[in-house]
Amino acid sequence: MITGRFVEPLGLITGPVAFHALREGFALPLQGGDIAFTFVRLIEDGEDLGVGPIKEVPEDWHEAMHAIAQRPAPFAGLPTDRPLVMGIINVTPDSFSDGGLHAETDAAIAAGHAMLEAGADILDIGGESTRPGAAAVTVEEEIARILPVVRELAKAAPVSIDTRNAATMRAALEAGAEVINDISALRHDAEALRLVASSEVPVVLMHMPGDDPTTMQSLAEYDDVAVQVAGFLRDRIAMLEARGIPRGRIALDPGIGFGKTLDHNLALIDRLPLIAALGCRVVLGASRKRFIGTLSGVEEAGQRVPGSVAAAIAGAARGASVLRVHDVAETVQALSVWRACGMGREPGRPPAA
Repeated sequence: MITGRFVEPLGLITGPVAFHALREGFALPLQGGDIAFTFVRLIEDGEDLGVGPIKEVPEDWHEAMHAIAQRPAPFAGLPTDRPLVMGIINVTPDSFSDGGLHAETDAAIAAGHAMLEAGADILDIGGESTRPGAAAVTVEEEIARILPVVRELAKAAPVSIDTRNAATMRAALEAGAEVINDISALRHDAEALRLVASSEVPVVLMHMPGDDPTTMQSLAEYDDVAVQVAGFLRDRIAMLEARGIPRGRIALDPGIGFGKTLDHNLALIDRLPLIAALGCRVVLGASRKRFIGTLSGVEEAGQRVPGSVAAAIAGAARGASVLRVHDVAETVQALSVWRACGMGREPGRPPAA
């Protein structure tokens, strides 16, 4: 059972109605941003205590509720005024999403520059496929794949290294990477936690049952997936803070598709505000994943662009700060239009008098 208290923001609103609700005290800003919440669900020791408007929350829950309204520290020095786009570069021959399109160094570098030109804020480079059934890769091979790509692209933009291995993390950081993105939440390699603790590097912690992608789907059993994922990530935050790693250096990823069924994935996207309520930036990686193919009837991962963009916008509307995507141009365009529609004006333009 997951112990402790959780406050889940509900009744999300944006635009002029959010402004008025905030002014009148009927809403609070989710992580201090443009999305406001008007209701909350209170959860204690795994028990749902019910849903109510923020004005009726018992006093002993006020501190936790108001903490959700605080803006987290900027993650990795990146902008905080809008959802960011993280472009995925898989330097692997067996990626589920592109079939090894960027396995060669030159192709991966060219893809990274194209993503930056299309509006990516950060690039996430990985040299080990984590799809179920993927062939094992030695650390030496992983480093050989990613190092020249990281070294070149780090000259142009912030780079994140997608790896579970401390040796790969260290090599990538020395080559210019600025963020560690670990699908095992620093559990796979004991040295990884020590490396993050001894450096200033920001880290993305992802939820996955176990720490091995080859067995994760057999562990996809939850009573309440959103609460259990939130509890796992809360405990990992506490572990890192105990090692002197401040919350501002931590981002959270619910692990869409990693040890999750279709229903689990949908529940997690719908309840992303529960993850955001933990006080860290939220990374959502739903791009081209199997659940999108199941919902859309599209078997080939590379043809799931419209569904991937829809999932990204759904995540942004629920508090995701960073969208990890393969299709950067399409996501950037959709985000621009979505933000303008939500604000009732072009982003950056002041409201009409």
